[in-house]
Amino acid sequence: QVQLVESGGGLVQAGGSLRLSCAASGLTFSSYVMGWFRQAPGKEREFVAAISWSGSNTYYADSVKGRFAISRDNAKNTQWLQMNSLKPEDTAVYYCAACDPWSGSYYREATYTYWGQGTQVTVSS
Repeated sequence: QVQLVESGGGLVQAGGSLRLSCAASGLTFSSYVMGWFRQAPGKEREFVAAISWSGSNTYYADSVKGRFAISRDNAKNTQWLQMNSLKPEDTAVYYCAACDPWSGSYYREATYTYWGQGTQVTVSS
């Protein structure tokens, strides 16, 4: 049974930082592309970042480029999202996701097979 468990969310002031973690089990972690999505109240879930199975390629939404950094450690079956210079508009539930490298566009929610339950990030102004 595949499990993706996010942690590290919380309340932070604008300009602050948070580091989200996603621990994976039940799958061959090193074979999967890993991603982060987020969903703000009343909005559609949107792509944030993704990282290739090897970690050599990363992908970011324009809204977070230069502020967020995705990384992974295949030996630990874990990925992270370092979020810096946080803004109130970054407030959302953040989801960890996994997909097969040949499933399609890493920017699309439908590409991903496995999802975590999400962790809340709230940025106060």
